Amino acid sequence: MWDWFINFLYAILEGIAGWCGDWGVAVIILTIIIRIIIMPLMTKSTASSAKMQALQPMMKEIQQKYADDPERQAKEMQKFYAENKFNPLGGCLPMIVQMPIFFGLFSVAKMVPEGQGFLNIVPELSESVSTAIATTGVTNAFIYIVLVVAFGVLTLIPMVMNAKNMPEDQRRSSLYMGIAMAVMMVWVGWKLPAAVILYYDASAIWQVVQQKVVTQRVTDKVKAETEEKLAAQGVDTKIEVVRREKKARPHKKH
Repeated sequence: MWDWFINFLYAILEGIAGWCGDWGVAVIILTIIIRIIIMPLMTKSTASSAKMQALQPMMKEIQQKYADDPERQAKEMQKFYAENKFNPLGGCLPMIVQMPIFFGLFSVAKMVPEGQGFLNIVPELSESVSTAIATTGVTNAFIYIVLVVAFGVLTLIPMVMNAKNMPEDQRRSSLYMGIAMAVMMVWVGWKLPAAVILYYDASAIWQVVQQKVVTQRVTDKVKAETEEKLAAQGVDTKIEVVRREKKARPHKKH
């Protein structure tokens, strides 16, 4: 099944490359096609994330209220999700859909004919930074290094943009996580073929533009609608959660 998918993905990329005359451009065109296909999923994911942010104070209250009873807490959370028609995994679907393509490109990149690059900028799509440095030296591998650094930076930018919509107590931890993720992406990308990095960079640029143009509008709309609905039910969406101090357990007498 996996081999069939790899061959299918390669056939599509080969067909696009034959049409446009450049394998690197073909990777970018494939990226655009995929992003257009998953746009409805991305919009749904954005709406799910925005709804979670609006519901966060109530979720924290439940977690605090039943902190000493994990089983009851889980039941109350499930009940809360059902009442508010919220799926906590809804924001993960676009990433899950793209993962086979991302990993498939790793195999497809090795099948790209020798000498095929990207607009005479990237010499070989099948080469990684580590391979390019080993064969041609750091100077000649500079463009590969730029692509990988962009891989990390473009991972961080959407997380920074998302952090602006988060409560103050979550913003800092989200930014730290984003920086750690960006560093990890550079480390991982060091040995990935340029074709995979090019796909991710193009996809991430699309994500940043989409987030700037569409996502913020969807986020504001969904948060406003959710808060308005909760306010109509008499729920305070500005709840300040204060963690209870656990009472000391009495020592058993021996």
